[in-house]
Amino acid sequence: MPDYLPLEDYGLIGNLHTVALVSKVGSLDYLPFTRFDSPTIFAALLDAKKGGSWLLQPVGDDVRSKQLYLPDTGILLTRFFTGEGIAELTDFMPVKRHAQNCAVVRTVRVIKGTMEFQMRCSPRFDYARTAHEAQPQADGSILFKSHGDDGFQFRLLGNQPFELADQVDATGSWRLHAGETASFVIEATPVDDSTFIARDLGHYTEAAFEDTLSFWREWVDSSTYTGRWRETVLRSAITLKLLTSLQHGSTVAAATFALPESPGGERNWDYRYTWIRDAAFTMYAFLRLGFTQESKAFLRWIMQRCQELTDAGDLQLMYAVDGTADLPELELGHLSGYRDSQPVRIGNGAAKQFQLDIYGELMDTIYLYNKYGGGITYDFWQQVCRLATYVVENWRRPDHGIWEVRDQEREFLSGKMMCWVALDRAIRIARDRSFPAPLVEWLRVRDEIYEEVYHNFWSEEKQAFVQHKGSQVIDAAVLLLPLMRMFSPAEPRWQSTMRAIEKELLLDSLMFRYHAEGGATDGLTGEEGTFTMCSFWYIENLSRGGELDKARLLFEKLLGFASPLGLYSEQIGPQGEQIGNYPQAFTHLALISTAFQLNRDLDARHNGTVGGHQFV
Repeated sequence: MPDYLPLEDYGLIGNLHTVALVSKVGSLDYLPFTRFDSPTIFAALLDAKKGGSWLLQPVGDDVRSKQLYLPDTGILLTRFFTGEGIAELTDFMPVKRHAQNCAVVRTVRVIKGTMEFQMRCSPRFDYARTAHEAQPQADGSILFKSHGDDGFQFRLLGNQPFELADQVDATGSWRLHAGETASFVIEATPVDDSTFIARDLGHYTEAAFEDTLSFWREWVDSSTYTGRWRETVLRSAITLKLLTSLQHGSTVAAATFALPESPGGERNWDYRYTWIRDAAFTMYAFLRLGFTQESKAFLRWIMQRCQELTDAGDLQLMYAVDGTADLPELELGHLSGYRDSQPVRIGNGAAKQFQLDIYGELMDTIYLYNKYGGGITYDFWQQVCRLATYVVENWRRPDHGIWEVRDQEREFLSGKMMCWVALDRAIRIARDRSFPAPLVEWLRVRDEIYEEVYHNFWSEEKQAFVQHKGSQVIDAAVLLLPLMRMFSPAEPRWQSTMRAIEKELLLDSLMFRYHAEGGATDGLTGEEGTFTMCSFWYIENLSRGGELDKARLLFEKLLGFASPLGLYSEQIGPQGEQIGNYPQAFTHLALISTAFQLNRDLDARHNGTVGGHQFV
């Protein structure tokens, strides 16, 4: 099996249309071009031999490297150290309004001494399923053209000489002295455009760098967050922003597809889509940090989805970033997968699952936007009423749950809890805005759901709330009960549930989502790591429950599991490694929520008050 770098050895760059992963050895090993869910042109991350990559690195075996982000930006630096010198590779993607202007800029500059570099651009179109050709152009660039039906093409430009290899790749090597640079750009090229305008590459890369630097720093400066762990919080915010579509306002759940939850296992899903649940929580995180424009853009996206519904029950749990509903799941059998983890899947069959919880998360986002981001219109309120009415009529139905189990539908606590949230927030909006609404009915059903959860999802044996009705399984999803303000942290049954969670699922600062024995499963083999999102949920519950010293200790220990760049995947493996799709939005938004709550509670204790302003 070829060598694969750990996920924590990759940095994320992007242009708010798509993203790329660049390794600390200078290899760009992942790039869907030109949208988050586009086919890849580089996918060595998922097959080191066949996937394709863009390598730019020093020649030699004795090379040390280190990655960092320019502060408050999405610009990635990779520093190389050899016996002969020091060099710095800068990777970024200029932020443009339209995806068709997609480009990746890579510039390496020698800071000290003399170093030899090599470059090899080896694209493999359409997830490495489609052949291509490479054509030299009069301006010195190389045009790569797919043989596929879409005729997709892009060009490579550089200020150093390179040549064709086997008519499909571009290669070159150069010896650079202190102060000298090698700059390269790939840019998408319209299929119907066979003429290129020669450009001053040095001027272009310098201007693109300054524009990108300004974009990120101006965006970060608009944040209102000034609390503890600000650098860490804003790094997570930048990561969420990189996963958010500038064109559509939607947010993808993660940058990647098919990265395994267990190396060598088969739990390998495509997360490059917009989950209603994940995106709703992401907007909550943006609002908390003062980024209101993102919430407005997402609300517009949601309004479009609602207006397209023939029936409120047609709301899907996930969509493509542009709102497309059909996401067929396919297996790419020709790819070996990251560390031989098969199958490699694109698309997501869970899109058609019935999941009740999405109504609560969506309604909570609408409520928060109405309160903190700007009032919703009466026209949109009528769409909200449709959703609330659907919840009233369907809250008792079994579903596939927050973890999207694929074996069978059950009455999951997560679904019932979020139905309560949906009606509770709808009631709050109606009262706040004096909108017409059947409040008597909504109140009756909201209270009925509360009683159902309190009495029928409680296990006397476990002395805890359980995963689904009739089970004896402790599930970390129950941690949302106080976070969504259904139960108080002071509720005796909740405090008993926390003790049960700590006993069965907690590993110091790390939390398993549940143990599959006796509970709902996905029907697949292989073990799971701890779910970092659930770990943050647990710590936020400690803070809300007044255990501030314990919460702070565990929070700061959990921060130590991030990659050197401050990035998290979905899970932490048995050796402390990042596993699952990377980086994952839910993990980063949970970090933001926990930091926000803990910072506020610490301030309140310092100021001698019981608690700070409640953001709900």
